[in-house]
Amino acid sequence: MIEKYKNLPLRSGVGIVVLNNENKVFVAKRIDNKKNFWQMPQGGVDDGEDFYDAAIRELEEETSIKSVSLIKKIDGLLTYHLPKELLGIIWKGKFKGQKQQWYIMRFKGDNKEINIRTKHPEFLEWKWVDHDKLTKLVVKFKLHVYEKIQEEIKKILVN
Repeated sequence: MIEKYKNLPLRSGVGIVVLNNENKVFVAKRIDNKKNFWQMPQGGVDDGEDFYDAAIRELEEETSIKSVSLIKKIDGLLTYHLPKELLGIIWKGKFKGQKQQWYIMRFKGDNKEINIRTKHPEFLEWKWVDHDKLTKLVVKFKLHVYEKIQEEIKKILVN
């Protein structure tokens, strides 16, 4: 980590695993990264906002998805640090990474509900993928987070 950024805090965030009725996972390609990297919906927690409320808000803001039910809150916060080329750039340079509370949710709607062309779009395209493909799609600096999430999804699917 670059010395001048080492004392920056981690941003409080949430992440949402959305499983459809075939147990496939919703992923989307970010507008600001044209490479073939995909991610699950995630975002920041506003001051005083409950993590779960933030997850529901972020999911709707990014994907228009409202029809979900909670399957599981993943224990503990998952953290990642930005790579040096993004330090000082992402989040106006205020944070060195994120500490995120992740939730696994069941999508109960129809694909027509999903709309990534929102008021402030973050994604170019979206798709449903098998959970075991998640770690092949994500940016390298988030790989350990997605490995943990993949393990949590497997636990749910075997029960």
